[in-house]
Parts: sequence; structure tokens; C-alpha cells
Amino acid sequence: MRIVCIGGGPAGLYFALLMKKQHPGHHVTVVERNRPFDTFGWGVVFSDATMQSMRQWDPATAATIEDAFNHWDDIELVFKGRKIRTTGHGFVGIGRKKMLNILQERCIELGVELVFETDVQGDQDFPDADLIISSDGVNSRIRHKYADVFKPDMVMRPNRYIWLGTDKRFDAFTFDFQRTEHGWFQAHVYRFDDNTSTFIVETTDDVFKAHGIDQMDQDQSIAFCEKLFAETLDGHRLMTNARHLRGSAWLNFGRLICDKWSHFNGNSHVVLMGDSAHTAHFAIGSGTKLAIDDAIELTRQFDLIGHDKASIPDVLEAYEEVRRVDVARIQNAARNAMEWFEVVGKRYADTLEPEQFMYSMLTRSQRISHENLRLRDKDWLEGYERWFAERAGVNPAPNGSVPPPMFTPFTIRGMTLKNRIVMSPMAMYSATDGLPDDFHLVHIGARAMGGAALVFPEMTCVSSDARITPGCLGLWNDEQAKAFKRMVDFVHHQTPAKIGIQIGHAGRKGATRVPWEGIDQPVREGGWPLISASALPYLKHSDMPRAMTREDMDRVLADFVSATERARDLGFDILELHAAHGYLLSSFLSPLTNLRDDEYGGSHENRARYPLEVFRAIRVVWPEEKPMSVRLSTHDWYEGGNTPEDAAIFAQMFKDAGADMIDCSSGQVVKEEQPVYGRLFQTPFSDKIRNEIQVPTIAVGAISEADHANSIIAAGRADLCAVARPHLADPAFVLHEAAKIGYDEQEWPKQYRSGRQQYVTNLQRAQQAAAPTGKA
Repeated sequence: MRIVCIGGGPAGLYFALLMKKQHPGHHVTVVERNRPFDTFGWGVVFSDATMQSMRQWDPATAATIEDAFNHWDDIELVFKGRKIRTTGHGFVGIGRKKMLNILQERCIELGVELVFETDVQGDQDFPDADLIISSDGVNSRIRHKYADVFKPDMVMRPNRYIWLGTDKRFDAFTFDFQRTEHGWFQAHVYRFDDNTSTFIVETTDDVFKAHGIDQMDQDQSIAFCEKLFAETLDGHRLMTNARHLRGSAWLNFGRLICDKWSHFNGNSHVVLMGDSAHTAHFAIGSGTKLAIDDAIELTRQFDLIGHDKASIPDVLEAYEEVRRVDVARIQNAARNAMEWFEVVGKRYADTLEPEQFMYSMLTRSQRISHENLRLRDKDWLEGYERWFAERAGVNPAPNGSVPPPMFTPFTIRGMTLKNRIVMSPMAMYSATDGLPDDFHLVHIGARAMGGAALVFPEMTCVSSDARITPGCLGLWNDEQAKAFKRMVDFVHHQTPAKIGIQIGHAGRKGATRVPWEGIDQPVREGGWPLISASALPYLKHSDMPRAMTREDMDRVLADFVSATERARDLGFDILELHAAHGYLLSSFLSPLTNLRDDEYGGSHENRARYPLEVFRAIRVVWPEEKPMSVRLSTHDWYEGGNTPEDAAIFAQMFKDAGADMIDCSSGQVVKEEQPVYGRLFQTPFSDKIRNEIQVPTIAVGAISEADHANSIIAAGRADLCAVARPHLADPAFVLHEAAKIGYDEQEWPKQYRSGRQQYVTNLQRAQQAAAPTGKA
């Protein structure tokens, strides 16, 4: 095949040498606009996984690169006059110029044609090529030419950064945070050769402009950074190799994804690779990794499918299918890390103590978990766990056991929880006329005995016409109250758990069948009239609600107050107001479901007016010493709907009205929603509200093991973790998770203690059976 790689960066060079090595008969050319053995840039960071792949595909190149690597294990934080260091992180760095020179030399050795000082205008310059690799970077001309095919999505991020270097030799990957009169700056620093370190300085656009850096030239900008980070630089100077950039040389990062990566132009197949196809923020140092992994995967597909022209379409299809998954995973982690640095000033730096700030920074991508940190640096993590436990009110003996973060107590108003795990309210659809029965008693009682510190029955409806389905729980009469009393008394007398009640009104999502008879489908008979903020059905064929009148509002508010008074008299420990998931109060908050033109529609204040009226009314009758929480949909996941920024505004309003905690869920407001699922996908919403609004939060969503909960709690992303479906599968979820992580202090019910040792023994046997034996 005739192969042309446009752009002599890591992607183009590495793919060229791999293809020539695998099939020497290919005619492979790399065209680069710079001079031979010349490039711009400082250092790049590699992962161990990428190096392992490079050793497999071309040991000679891998060995040469590894000889030039700088290895370091430590991360050091410079923050608020403190230096904190942790080890075991295993980074490798190399100068970008050095790496590209190694790849260029290997290309020449293998017979790849290198063409320098040639500014390619587009794929039309190579009409005889069978395959054209567009590895011409983030500003790719070829991608721009075929934008209607590739459909690039470029989002410019708000932070400003400048990529500098210094001749100071740093022995750890160093993060230095400095506060000025206008806000925070951070430096990302790592050594990549014997004499030089990369020194990236970053800040928000507001701080950048407040200091007048946008009016500075490069020399003035560099002098500003030298003064700001003088202590860390210790007399060393900062250097630039970006004299070709105008002004201060500060940039905005562009996050790029493309809908399609390949195209047949009539003569040649064109495929995007590296930064021309996707970008990942330097916060996790993954841009070069993605480029190398692209090159390896495309080569692998040619090996699998065939090194001939006829195979190219199938190869490109398979390449994109495989790589798109891994790129999305890396981009998601990079996005989390990038967003952490974008909000660090307003969310963490002013409020977190250095110890927790360090933990939050280390786990910013959500790829590094609590137990992963233990593998990296056991001593540091155990020291942090002790620090965290002491601040939670635990006083462990100097050489005694320390509870992991999820097993520390938490106090809010007059309620103290034994640990940080909540059994989330989950609809069981098994009541008759709102009445709890033996099923509900056993369901709630089993989870309370299973170790959860706080258990909730499902959303409890404040009137018969507030139900989602005929099978939903209610608290509007004495018979229901009597049945709930059994549940509350059992939890209080037989378990160490607390029990809460979540009250709500289904609104336009009411009068539907129980899910196993047709989820969200209107009841066939015995329905009731629906009300909502506006006359909009949930589904096209759903019953039409009427827009609430003032009379309706007064009646429903009275129902909430009455249910709260009953819950108070029953002895529930905490009350949660359900204002999420598209139910009645949520329908007022979201602009997707609130189209009113009166004082209850339009602005945030107007949309929150009625939910706040309800909240204030029930706060008056709920005991002062007992906490109240509010469940919010912190993201509507649909264009024009509420975003996390809107949710923070509402959270502040409820906090000001007396809410003690915000339960941070998302979605279910409109059926057309397009949520982005993933590991702990809703935790960032809790993180934002807790640390920007300064109100305790409950995190929910895809939290399914102790490692998840410990990571969330330890980082300060939430105060409690609500676990739903895992509690359905395992009533003793908390007891079992404690055993899995070796936490022996979790108390089991006295009746079940004899089963604990058997459970632990079985875990140990399973671990031993899974461990490698070392035998052939």
C-alpha cells in the first residue's frame, strides 16, 4: 500500500514505523512542516500500560525511549504553606523533542520516507495514496475540509494556561497552588530529562484578566509567573519555546471529539489519528498516550484483517469501533480532572484543609479509588484515614484500628448516624390504599439490620391522588400511621439504624400502573385527576394534568403539612422533601415542565416559589432538633432544562429556608432525557453543591461497593452515600462490604454473629482460589 502520514507527531511517526516493520513492502511517507529533528514542546507523560504495548509492538523503540525516560513515583502538593508528599504513582516523562527524534530515527532505520519543511494543504496533495493518515494535530486542515463528514465537536474550556519550562530538576510530580488577591493559580510541574522540567501554569479566565495578563507580552507574563512561584522555583528561571505565539502565550484548552474518523475521498481513504480526532486534557497527561494507542490499534487491525488495499474499509471501521470506547473512557476521566482544576479556586482551595485537598486532587479523575491509593502508598492513606476519623469525632488509639471513611459517624442537628451509608428510597409498588404491610416491615427491617445507618421507605405520598401508582405508600390517615409505627419501632428497638421518611406528590406522573404491568402507562381504571405546574403530559399518551390553581396549591400544601405532622408523631428521625424526578414540586423547578406566566413561572425565584412555600410550611411543624433534606434533580439531561448550575441556585434557596442537606439525584424530569451514565456519574453534582453552597449532601447513582463510598466520603464529595439497587440484591450490603475490605469493627446483629466468621472464611477461600499459584 501507498501510505502517507500528514503530520510528524507521535501518532503519525509511530504508525509509520509500525506499518513498515509489520509489512516492509508498504511505501510509507511521513510529511512534516518542521525541519528534521526539530520540534516544539516540553515534556510528555506516559502510562505503564502504553509502554507495555510499545514493548510488545516494537521492542527497539520502546527500549530507546525507556533509556531516555525520567522515572518518578512521588506526587508533591504545595498548598497553604504545607508540602505533602505521597509515593507509588509510577510516572514516566520524556522530552517531546527527544521522543520525536527517537521515532524519526527508527522510521529512517526501517525505511520510512520522512519529508520535512513541507506544509501540506490537504489530502489532494497525494492523489496516489491508498491511505492518508491525518495526524496533523488539533487544527487539522483535513478534518476541517471534511467537517461535514467528520462532524467535529470542539469545546473551548474556560481556564487559561501557559506551557513553560525550567532548568530546576524536580524529583516529584509537583502541584503548586498559590493564592493572589484575585484568586488561585496552580502549576503542574514534572521533570522530563536530566536538566529540564515542564512547568504549566493555569488559572481561570476571571483571575487571568483581573491581573491584566491579557495585556502582557510573553516576557512580562513569564516574569509574573516567576514571581508568583518564586519559592518553588528557588531562584531558577522559567523558559518558553512558544515565541511564535502572539501576546502573552496563554491558551485555552479545546476538547475535541468527532462523530466519524474516516472518509473515502474518491481516490484515497482518509483517517483521523491523535489530536486531529480527539483531545484529552493535560490534567491526566493522556494526549500522547491516545496518539500512540491509536497507532497501535490501527496497525493491529491491519494485521488481523489484511495488509492490502481491499481491506482498508473494514480495517478503518474496526479501528474506530475499538478505539472510540477507550478514547471515551480516557476523555471522561480527563474531563473530570480538567473540571477539578477549573473549579478548584471556588470549590476546594479556600475551604478544604491540605490533607483533604490532597486526597481530592489525587482522586480528581475518579479513576483512582480509595483502595487504589492503598496499593500505591499504604502508609500515606492510613495516615489520612486517621486524620479523617479524628475530624469525624473518632479518637482511635495510636496503634489501634481506624475506621475507613464510610464507617465514620456523621451528625446533623440532633441525629448521629453510625456510618455514612443510606438505603435510598426505592418504590416497591406493593401497598394497598397507601397502607404499609408485612412486606414493607420486613423489607425495611432487613436493611436496617444489614448495617445501613439510615433507611428510607419509598416516597410516601401525602394524599391518595398524590400517588404514582395504586401500589404506592401513603401517609394521609390513621390506619397508615399505625402501620408505619410498627416499622419505626422495629428499626429503633431492634437495630442501631435511623429511619427517615421521604414525602412527595407524583403530579403529572401519577395514576400509572405498577411497573410490571406497564411502566409509566396510565391505569386502566380507578385513576384520578392529575395536577402539575403546567398542563403538559409526561408521555404523549399520558393523562393530561391541569395547571395548578391557588386553591390546588393550598390543598396540597395542607396535605404536606398533615403528612409531616403524622411523621413527626411517629418518631421518624429525618424528613426528606421530594422535589426531583419530574414529580409535582420538581415540575415547578424545571423550565421544561413549568411554562407558567404568573409569579410561579419564569425566573429561578418564581419557579422555586411554591416548592419553598411547601418546605417552609413543613419545617415549621417538623421538630427543630431533627434534620430535613431535599431531593433535587441536579441535571435534567435535556436541552433547555435545569443544569448543575441551576441546581446550585435552588440548593442555596433551600439551604436559606432551613434545609440541612441536599440529596443530589438527576434526571427523570422528561422522557426525552439523554443522561450520560458511568461510574459514580451523579457524584460530581453532589460535589458541586456541597463544596460551592457549603451544605451537606447525599450522593446517589452507581455507588455499589465500599471502595466507591470511601472515595466519595474521603474526598469530601458528599457526606452520605445513598445505595439503592445493591440493597435490593443484598439486604446485608453494609455488613458484607465491611467484611470484604477487612473492617472488623462493624457490628453485626447479635442473632447473626455466628454467621460472620463463616462469611469471612468464605471470602478468604475465594481470594486464595483466585490468587495465582506460581505453578506452570
